[in-house]
Amino acid sequence: MLELTMATMAGGDAGATAGMVMAEAPSEPGAVLRVGRDGSVCRLVTPEDWLFVSRVHLEFQCGPDGEWSLFWLRGSQGDPASEVRVRLGDAQGPGQPLSYGGVLRLPRGGSGEVVVLDRGGPRSVNVGFYQES
Repeated sequence: MLELTMATMAGGDAGATAGMVMAEAPSEPGAVLRVGRDGSVCRLVTPEDWLFVSRVHLEFQCGPDGEWSLFWLRGSQGDPASEVRVRLGDAQGPGQPLSYGGVLRLPRGGSGEVVVLDRGGPRSVNVGFYQES
């Protein structure tokens, strides 16, 4: 099972948990959870006017072995308006950057946070994850 918790933050909202949304999926091959602006395909939906987030920005996919991977999907622009950083476990600090179009295998039984940062202002989408062992 993969559990996701998303919070959107702007300006002085840091640390706020209001408006937090959750999604989960079983660790079965082919299971997918998406994050983005398009509510017709994404389980976790960001504000429509947050154009630094693609219609489908992040995709969590369960592989044939029951392991989950994170994909930063390439959008319609050659250069992204955001950056994506990943913190694994209880790590603090800015996190490790994920390349545009990149993939990261998530640790089984692990947790962490994926942060989508707006390059044009103080906004972020914070997605916490926990994968059961």
